[in-house]
Amino acid sequence: MMYQTYQNLTNFVDPLRWAAKEQNNVLEHYFDGFIPKSLQVIRALNEQISLMGFTHSRPEFNIQFIFDSDENEIKIEEHLATKTAFCNLLHFKKEGVVGEPKVFLVTPMSGHFATLLKGTLKTLLKDHEVYITDWLNIREVPLVAGNFNFDSYVDHIIQFLGFIGEDTHLMAVCQPTVAALVATAILSEDRSAVTPASLILMAGPIDVRMNPTKVNLLATQKPISWFKNNLIENVPYQCLGSGRRVYPGVTQLTAFMNMNLKRHQETFKKLYKLRVEGKDEEAQAIADFYEEYFAVMDLSENFYLETVEKIFQKTELPKGILECQGRIVNPRAIKKPFLLTIEGERDDICGIGQTLAAQDLCALLPAYRKSHHLQAGVGHYGVFNGKRWEKYIYPIVRNHIQSSL
Repeated sequence: MMYQTYQNLTNFVDPLRWAAKEQNNVLEHYFDGFIPKSLQVIRALNEQISLMGFTHSRPEFNIQFIFDSDENEIKIEEHLATKTAFCNLLHFKKEGVVGEPKVFLVTPMSGHFATLLKGTLKTLLKDHEVYITDWLNIREVPLVAGNFNFDSYVDHIIQFLGFIGEDTHLMAVCQPTVAALVATAILSEDRSAVTPASLILMAGPIDVRMNPTKVNLLATQKPISWFKNNLIENVPYQCLGSGRRVYPGVTQLTAFMNMNLKRHQETFKKLYKLRVEGKDEEAQAIADFYEEYFAVMDLSENFYLETVEKIFQKTELPKGILECQGRIVNPRAIKKPFLLTIEGERDDICGIGQTLAAQDLCALLPAYRKSHHLQAGVGHYGVFNGKRWEKYIYPIVRNHIQSSL
């Protein structure tokens, strides 16, 4: 009932947010971007109102071009490669460029849309053509499409690798590092031709027993029945997926924000001050972040509860008891793909050593095919987004891919 109540309230408040945003659009158009100082306060207040709430539709990637090393502008092509009821596989490549390494970027299904990794994608496009999972908001997927669980996630990775073809480099960020490792183990054991040429795991919960964070502890303090009874809701009747049982994205994001509520409050105060002072470039960077951050998607009941129980509570993968597709997952079957694990020194979501654990699980993978990087000075998001990702981490990823060709 809480989710339905939230949706009813949202339907009431959204017109007010829309009106505030449109008023700012009128101001921008009327004054051709040069809004008088006397109206900056109104503009700043409108922005605060328009941002105060969540949306449930994916923002656009809107990557139209990138610059090469000589600062030449190169157009980017985006198209739908293939799709399922739960996910679109998008393909990005530079116009007129062929033969670059293929990277399959697996995005988290953790309350945000794939566009949260827009910066990761844009950087990868400098030297690669990229396929990316664009998960659909399951609250808009009709019940007739069936359920979605952990096995379904792994099946999608395997199915999409089959579509993309041989010599693909599989890259996963955060939550899907587990599913990516499982998919690679299954394909390796089956000696599949589409086993990834390399596997890149970034800031993921391979073994959460290593340096557990506050997030890890929250997942283990309650029995799985508590999560089912307190966090799972029915999709509101206004949505196409009405009747589905989900962990609402709004519930998850609210919980994450409460962990750093003061920081978010201070950032909104800073945004207001920057707008009033006319420092639009700095202000827009903050506004763009929150427009993306506040776009939330739901998780299916089965996928969420299985992830909490199998990965965080029972740590089945590192214990060698995780089952997928009716068989025990065997990372020791991984003998050929080059493996790169990446962690952030200040990551408060996936602690140091949690992703590195994949190196030990792939025990029969030769040492020269394994590498690890711990990036100093970055938190969770800094591992795959921002200046340090571009300057320090991406070159390591690029060289890893080149060395495994």
